[in-house]
Amino acid sequence: MIFNQMVHFVKQLSGRLSPSMYASVANQNDAASIAFLRQLRRDIKANDVLQIPFSELKVIVFDLETTGFYPQKGDKILSIGAVKVIGDQVMENETFYSVVNCIEPLSEEVKELTGICDAELAEAPLLEHVLREFYQFIGSLPLVAHHANHEKSFMQHATWSSLKMNFHHRIMDTSFLTKIIEPEKNLVTLDDCCNHFGISIKKRHHALHDAIATAKLWAESVHSVQQLGFSNLSDVYTYLAKIR
Repeated sequence: MIFNQMVHFVKQLSGRLSPSMYASVANQNDAASIAFLRQLRRDIKANDVLQIPFSELKVIVFDLETTGFYPQKGDKILSIGAVKVIGDQVMENETFYSVVNCIEPLSEEVKELTGICDAELAEAPLLEHVLREFYQFIGSLPLVAHHANHEKSFMQHATWSSLKMNFHHRIMDTSFLTKIIEPEKNLVTLDDCCNHFGISIKKRHHALHDAIATAKLWAESVHSVQQLGFSNLSDVYTYLAKIR
């Protein structure tokens, strides 16, 4: 009873424990589990990402390939790609990629755009399993995406529908830094941004390759805002609040 109450309490407090972490905790004895959850609660409370210097900031940059734009109307996640970035360094040896099982046939447009075929998706792991592995990979780190509202809406819907958990990770859009670096430029698409900063994309509309390109854009932006005198995310948010 005490253990179940502790799990429920930490879920309400943070919403940030990954499913794999819940599973591992459940397999421990009660005393060890309670100690783990208490320590995790302290870690979450102490994790003030806004005050971390940019040079030390760890994020996970990710990208989703989907069948459309509206998860509430039935559009599905087809693949997830992600890479870790520390400061302005892209950790290309620390990546995540998986396609997601889908039994509904893809449109020819989606097949051509993503290069993903029905046979590949039929053999892919279920969304629930992919999300569990993805949460294990990202831990409690903040997330970064290009046009982040798209990724956020799909992650919110998928996490609840598959895992019955709320999605609480912080997601930052690359544009909030590029707007500071290039305020006069109309940089909208990932292609626009990458072309402007001289970043190549190995395979467009592939979740991992798009994530790596987005990570390089984020890293370039982090480097540039530091040169402009911004020390951390708090500085950036304060500045943006003043100019709006």
